[in-house]
Amino acid sequence: MSATSGISIRGVSKTYGRGTQATLALSPLDLEVAPGEFVAIVGPSGCGKSTLLRLVTGLVARTSGDLSVFGKPVDGPVTDVGIVFQQPILLEWRNILENVMFQIDMRGLDRATYLPKARQLLAAVGLADFAERRPYELSGGMKQRASIARALVHEPPLLMMDEPFGALDALTREQMRIDLERLWMETKKTVVFITHSIDEAVLLADRVVVMSPRPGRIETIMDVDMPRPRGLTARKDPRFVAIADAITEIFLERGVLHRHAS
Repeated sequence: MSATSGISIRGVSKTYGRGTQATLALSPLDLEVAPGEFVAIVGPSGCGKSTLLRLVTGLVARTSGDLSVFGKPVDGPVTDVGIVFQQPILLEWRNILENVMFQIDMRGLDRATYLPKARQLLAAVGLADFAERRPYELSGGMKQRASIARALVHEPPLLMMDEPFGALDALTREQMRIDLERLWMETKKTVVFITHSIDEAVLLADRVVVMSPRPGRIETIMDVDMPRPRGLTARKDPRFVAIADAITEIFLERGVLHRHAS
C-alpha cells in the first residue's frame, strides 16, 4: 500500500435494487482523505453515510465510480481496516481481553505477538482492570471502549466508525469523544467518523463532510481550524460556534431541521 495516498473516492454512487424498485442511496460524489486525517461525515438519517462506509470497506459494491484505499483499488472487502459500529457486538462467552483478541484469531495472526498490544489498548481505553470481565459486567460505554480496542489491535492504518457513540448517554458520549481524540492523537490513524451530531463532528474532525438528505451528496466540506486537544471548553471557541452554526444553517435550508416546532 502506498504511504502517500489515503482514501480516494471519485464519482462513486450506489443504487439499491433495479428498475422501478431502484433506490438511489448515494449520488455520485468525490472525496479525498489524506493519511492520518480525521474526517467526520455528518448528515440526516438515510442520506447514505453508512452506505459510504460500506463502500469504502468493500462490504458492498459501488454502482459507479473509482474507489481506492491507500493506493489499492477496492474490488472486495478491505482487510487492513478497523471498523467500529454503533453497537459493540461483543461475544458474551469471551472475556473482554479475549473479545479484543477475537480480531487476531479471526485473521489467523499469532496470538503471542498481539497479546501485549491487546493489553496495551485496554489500558489506553481505561479497561486494564476489566480484561477478565465478561461483557454483561460492563456498562455501555465500557463495551464500546472494548470494541474500539478490538478494531485497533491488529494495527490497521484505517479506522472506520459508524455512529459509535449513538447509543450512549450524553455524559458517557462526551467522555468517549475526548478519549477518542486523545487516542487518535497518539496513533494518527486515518479515521472516517460517521455521526448525526454536528457538535461531535466539529469537535473531533480535521474536516467535516456535510451530507444532504437522500439521495446523499456532499453539500460542503468544512475545515476545522481549532487547536488540539479540544476538551470540554472547545464549544466556547468562536471557531467552533461559527462552523457549527454554518452546518446548522445548511440543514435548516434543506428542511432537515426546523427553526420552530410545527
